[in-house]
Amino acid sequence: MKPRHKRIAAIGAGVLVLAVGTALVLNAFQSNLVFFYTPTQIANNEAPQGRSFRVGGMVEVGSVRREGVEVRFVVTDTARTVPVVYSGILPDLFREGKGVVAQGQLGPDGVFRAREVLAKHDENYMPPEAAEALAKAHEKGKAAATMPGAAR
Repeated sequence: MKPRHKRIAAIGAGVLVLAVGTALVLNAFQSNLVFFYTPTQIANNEAPQGRSFRVGGMVEVGSVRREGVEVRFVVTDTARTVPVVYSGILPDLFREGKGVVAQGQLGPDGVFRAREVLAKHDENYMPPEAAEALAKAHEKGKAAATMPGAAR
């Protein structure tokens, strides 16, 4: 084999190794990517079925039910709600009426089964995505309530 052919083969092998490595990294990144959805987006079927994602909003007042280590509560964005079931110890800052983000999967029965629950850590802070989603849901709720013929 001529030196020129060896060089071309080495460059081709390098490009092939780089392409395979890039494909593996992108595949790992895609499978670990977790998106954030609000209860309104879940009700509009925008959330993935059979994949893990995060739901965020406020814990509805009066919705927390404890049964041993299993906790049931409702997350709301003031327009829609999603029932959540979590088995484990909740964060110390978890309270009714406070912000929460839960990671898990939506079951076929419409109940979100959380593997992890994160509570809002500061009275004034909310992730920008959650604040924006809550504001949009609140505006949609106002618009629907003021439309002629809207159910009240």
